[in-house]
Amino acid sequence: MHGTEVDIPSEISTAIAEILETGDFGVDSKEIDVKVRHPDNEGHGEYMSGVAMAIGKAVKQNPQQVAEKIHSMLEKKIRYIDRIEIAGSGFLNFHLTRDFFSEQVARIVHLGDQWGMGTDEQGQEVLIEYTSPNLFKPLHIGNLVGNITGESIARLFEMKGATVRRINYPSDIGLTVAKGVWGIQKTNGNPENILDLGEAYRVGEEQYKNNQQAKKEIEDSNQKLYKGGDTSIEEIWKRGKKTSMEHLDMLCKHLGTKFDTVIFESEISDIGYELVHKHIDDGIFEKDDNAIIFRGEKYGLHTRVFVNSRNLPTYEAKDLGNFMQKQKRYPEWKKSIVITGNEQQEYFQVLNTAIKQVFPSAQKKIIEHISTGFLTLSTGKMSSRKGNVLTGESLLADLQKEAMARAKETRSDDSKTLSRQIAVAALKYQILRRTVGSEITFDKKQAFSFEGDSGPYIQYTYVRCKSVLEKAQAVQTGVDVVVPKTVYPIERHLYRFGEITASALAKRSPHLLVAYLTKIAGLFNTLYATERIVDSKDAYAPYKIAITRATAQTIKNGLWALGIEAPEKM
Repeated sequence: MHGTEVDIPSEISTAIAEILETGDFGVDSKEIDVKVRHPDNEGHGEYMSGVAMAIGKAVKQNPQQVAEKIHSMLEKKIRYIDRIEIAGSGFLNFHLTRDFFSEQVARIVHLGDQWGMGTDEQGQEVLIEYTSPNLFKPLHIGNLVGNITGESIARLFEMKGATVRRINYPSDIGLTVAKGVWGIQKTNGNPENILDLGEAYRVGEEQYKNNQQAKKEIEDSNQKLYKGGDTSIEEIWKRGKKTSMEHLDMLCKHLGTKFDTVIFESEISDIGYELVHKHIDDGIFEKDDNAIIFRGEKYGLHTRVFVNSRNLPTYEAKDLGNFMQKQKRYPEWKKSIVITGNEQQEYFQVLNTAIKQVFPSAQKKIIEHISTGFLTLSTGKMSSRKGNVLTGESLLADLQKEAMARAKETRSDDSKTLSRQIAVAALKYQILRRTVGSEITFDKKQAFSFEGDSGPYIQYTYVRCKSVLEKAQAVQTGVDVVVPKTVYPIERHLYRFGEITASALAKRSPHLLVAYLTKIAGLFNTLYATERIVDSKDAYAPYKIAITRATAQTIKNGLWALGIEAPEKM
């Protein structure tokens, strides 16, 4: 028997709603929250409901008496409910049957790589734009946060059946790029060397702030890049852009991201400029001195410039062009999500409002901006010896060096691949364990811990499961699966994987999945420490092996959703 898909929360909620409709409770059932949740204390069962308290408050009746009435009407009404208890001041606690847990273990094993997959987003084409760095300089570690967050959210959408289009929108034109081009000219740097690009940008940024002549020259270079025709500047720009993209592609591959579409800012600059001018007469945009603005105050927001006084499109106008380009390539999209740092939150409030004015069809679709927090190191060191901002590449290189030392001490046949897997897991776990949008402090020592609360710890637990299963193949433990009467603590959590991934997606909160996998790893390691799993003399051994297989599958599928690989040996 492989077990069946059972939505216990919905069955309980539906049963309670039906009772409220047919019973004489003196309330409108539609106004009472009948949803259930997991109690904080696991001794209180698998699910709990506070519906009796809500009714008692509404009709000024003792909630315990209400709970007793609901209890009597609910008995034997819901599948897999072993017993219902009334606790505290009227909570209803639901305990599930032993059969439910054993059937779910069997179901996990049967589903394999499909375990946790769903259909909530089936038929939805979702555009997710993330990473999107400024080119002509090495990637800042902040770009890693956007990439890692975006990739996990993309995978959570895919787990629930959506067709996801991963989009990268690199900035390859504008003042930032002009500073780098000017810097290459002044430092005689090689635009095909990423370190030279980084140094050139640093010089350009510094001189732009402190030298009026340099500022004028950089702004002139920016103008020339938009207009074209200056072959010396364009040659540096093309070579620097190629170098930047090669390093970006390498870094994204290292992190497990492959984009479906790359839209360069230079591609849509003119499109955005034309869109703004096209919508002046209809009042969406208006002229203000020598600029063109979107009057955000009309919508309770703030005003932003879309074409500046030098008659150049700003980021806002270019984002309009970017949106038009995405819509042109993927006309059937249902949701469009952009992931950037939280400093752009107000910017996107205005931009998305402007988009819905310019593109009326977008008003019926979901346009969303997700803000990520700022990443700092626990050491406080955020710049290199020369004053350059710490890059994503240098951080990953440092982590892989640390991981290599650990990988060489393992059973792995390929320490280089394993070191990359461990390094990426260490980084991604530290970023994704926090609520999206909160500040992140990266602690290298904790990131590589094998004692818990780290990516490598979860990977190690997966490898431990695989080792147990490998050992089980060599030991005859019997054919019949005898299920013990007592439910193992890990069983009370394994079956929740599907609802955890659904909640993580709905709330755009991969940290919920991180916390769940950490819990699963801890529960399995406790089982491993207190039970002999592979034992030919133990009648329960085949069932414990099935739990081990279900745990391994859950961890593997969960790590995939976080963008972390599950190594076979460590």
